[in-house]
Amino acid sequence: MSFYTGGSTGKPSNLNISSTAVLSAGYAGRATEFTPDRKDVVAGTILWKRVLDVALSLTALVLLSPVMLAAALAVKLTSPGPTIFSQERVGLNRRVGYRRRSTRGSNGEDRRRKDRRVLVGFGKPFKMYKFRTMVADAEKGRPVWAQKNDSRITRVGALLRRTRIDELPQFANVLKGDMSIVGPRPERAYFIAQIEKDLPEFQNRLRTKPGITGLAQVELGYTNTVEGMYDKLGFDLTYIRDLTPLADLRILFKTVSVVFTGKGAY
Repeated sequence: MSFYTGGSTGKPSNLNISSTAVLSAGYAGRATEFTPDRKDVVAGTILWKRVLDVALSLTALVLLSPVMLAAALAVKLTSPGPTIFSQERVGLNRRVGYRRRSTRGSNGEDRRRKDRRVLVGFGKPFKMYKFRTMVADAEKGRPVWAQKNDSRITRVGALLRRTRIDELPQFANVLKGDMSIVGPRPERAYFIAQIEKDLPEFQNRLRTKPGITGLAQVELGYTNTVEGMYDKLGFDLTYIRDLTPLADLRILFKTVSVVFTGKGAY
């Protein structure tokens, strides 16, 4: 299994992978087509989801405030650098190409499935917050994914990652409306651009708000391989297609198990 660095290292470049084909590859749920109509429903404001997000985020911030305070002190006292780490991630993309009146560009190219924001900036950028788990200035040069036994991760950081405590500041992102509690994991624009070389439809994950937890997160854990990204896309599209309050609650319950077992953490 090869690490993902952009461009194919384990699969041919520019794979012809449709959302329907991914959903038919054996993931949970019905192998039904991922239609533009369904994407419109997901991209819009879903009242029940927002109500659930706000209620659970406020409750979590109150109940977990002692844990967050302890984590902040541990980070501050054990390594130099800021306590809270912020990083630009890509969120919901509301603009879809098939809404344009014309489906042909000036050069005759079919642009029904194109999206100006996806092609240039993908979805809406936002600052995602976490407790810092790596040494200060861990990235020098181009962005790099975390690896297993990554030497940049501090001792306290390793514990925070294993227990997912480092993710708790993201409840503030949820209250701001940039994230949901449940949804696809937010990625950086740099990595989305690299992943799309192999998975052109990876952008379809942006049809709902990114989440602190999600179907791909609880089923796969952290992944940075070509094969893992293919699986991640499948689970995320399955979640978007079958989006219901019950599905969110099931993922939340499974998240509790993941937190206690440390499954999939780097």
